Amino acid sequence: WKFATTLDGRSAAADGTSRWVSGTAARRDTHRLRALADTMLVGTNTVEVDDPQLTVRDAHDRPLPHQPLRAVMGLRDLAPDRRVLDDQAETVHLRTRDPHEALQALRERDRQHVFLEGGPTLAAAFLRKGLVDEVVVYVAPFLLGAGQQAVADLGITTIADAWRPRVVDLTVLEPVVDGEEPNVRLTLEPHREDH
Repeated sequence: WKFATTLDGRSAAADGTSRWVSGTAARRDTHRLRALADTMLVGTNTVEVDDPQLTVRDAHDRPLPHQPLRAVMGLRDLAPDRRVLDDQAETVHLRTRDPHEALQALRERDRQHVFLEGGPTLAAAFLRKGLVDEVVVYVAPFLLGAGQQAVADLGITTIADAWRPRVVDLTVLEPVVDGEEPNVRLTLEPHREDH
């Protein structure tokens, strides 16, 4: 699961704007990670609100020759003008809200390295089922104070029950564009008992 956040855990502002929470270096790094996966997975709400293309691009914003499968999970129909339906890569609509069913459908297509980029509801669904084996977080050095959280309700009501993944890497991504601040990339893995 990959997400970008502000210091106060917001992935979008209160007015819905989320472009861009992370800096250019973080976005380039995201494309590097996308290229390692065989599937990009988002929910129907992300497609409706953000209209992502979900392609892998180089540092000059050109699509790479090999593209992962784009998978959209959810019951809602997709508007035909959504960029995820263009001819840049194959797209599949997984008509389910169950993460296990979605992953099974992808396994049947021989897709096993899934890069989850969905919004807070999809992230929470996978976390609650114990189906996240790595988390990549890009933290931008600013506060919003309100707006969309990175993950929806996990059913956790006390600090003692918090989901506490193990930090396996912390990297400062220096800016590649004048005027941008560095971002921090955290890579985390769940403890074995969380799976």
